[in-house]
Amino acid sequence: MSFTIRLACKEDMPEVFRLIHELAVYENEPDAVEVTAEQLELDGFGPNPKFQCFVGSKGNEIVGIALIYERYSTWKGRVIHLEDLIVTEAARGQGLGGALLTEVIRFAQESGIKRVNWEVLDWNTPAKAFYESRGAKIKSEWKVVHLEEQGIEDYLKKYAGI
Repeated sequence: MSFTIRLACKEDMPEVFRLIHELAVYENEPDAVEVTAEQLELDGFGPNPKFQCFVGSKGNEIVGIALIYERYSTWKGRVIHLEDLIVTEAARGQGLGGALLTEVIRFAQESGIKRVNWEVLDWNTPAKAFYESRGAKIKSEWKVVHLEEQGIEDYLKKYAGI
């Protein structure tokens, strides 16, 4: 199947949002998405863009995305975090996920990036197999740590007297 991959533009954000929501449903968290298409437009295309996004389309329909942003590693220097690699259920198994990942890796190398990192849910066996088949190493000894909005407030109340 033939796909076109390109950098997203502001006008793509409603479709990008649709795919983000589709992923949330797949991950059994449909109500966890707080960002809006409008927020994606502001954050990705304002004066200081917070992310870049590659979109994969079939015809005029966006059927996959890879959303990335730059981080800084005290050990490696500039790194890219792949926040989400999403392919619609109907387009899975046709090579788009691999093509999007390849575009991210190519972008990283051309940008002088030392590492690309991302997370994958422990139960998402197909995704883990996909990443490992492409040479990624899943670091089982590392655990993801989150402090959500309420946790931030509670922390500051307790430790900063705010």
